[in-house]
Amino acid sequence: MRHGKSWCSLVLLVGVIAGLTLGGGPVRADDVTDSINEALKYYNESNFVEAANSLDYAAQLIRQKQSANLQDYLPKALAGWTEETVTGQAVAPAMFGGMISAEKRYHRESSTVTVKLITESPIIQGLMMMFSNPMLATSDGGRLQKIANQKAIIKYRAEAKSGDINLVVAKRMLVTVEGTEVSEQDLIDYAAAVDYGKLSAL
Repeated sequence: MRHGKSWCSLVLLVGVIAGLTLGGGPVRADDVTDSINEALKYYNESNFVEAANSLDYAAQLIRQKQSANLQDYLPKALAGWTEETVTGQAVAPAMFGGMISAEKRYHRESSTVTVKLITESPIIQGLMMMFSNPMLATSDGGRLQKIANQKAIIKYRAEAKSGDINLVVAKRMLVTVEGTEVSEQDLIDYAAAVDYGKLSAL
């Protein structure tokens, strides 16, 4: 049964690689395809443990590429703001359900805003429930509002000059905007700066 599962995983991953495009082009020969070829070699030798290990390694590399790809969709700094280097994270499903993310931090004097894009995470399903039930969304001080034609949950604490905005895009991607020493409008402006049309097409 283990052998059958290994073979199914191999077929699925090869199919993913065949259809995967990064930056508008097909995946070229690299560590991902090398690992898949290695897995095929081990499989043909009936070394199923090493075949599965090679597949797992290739899958993690793909997640890292997805994270790097997401970084291109973070907005540029708005007028009067500066931005830091983009960072990303790729966590396997075995750890907390998995997650692929990219984020960028923006500064203006003492103000800080962070925009994060998250996909392939179980967090998104929980937020979808909140969006479908306004009572849940507003139970802890949040409010529903549309930003750039996207449903958003806004939580802002005027006394602390901090808050966050969460939006779910195409039912599979989360956009989070967080800020300290900011106005609510600062958060809304950064949430509106995300290109949701391009994100939806990913």
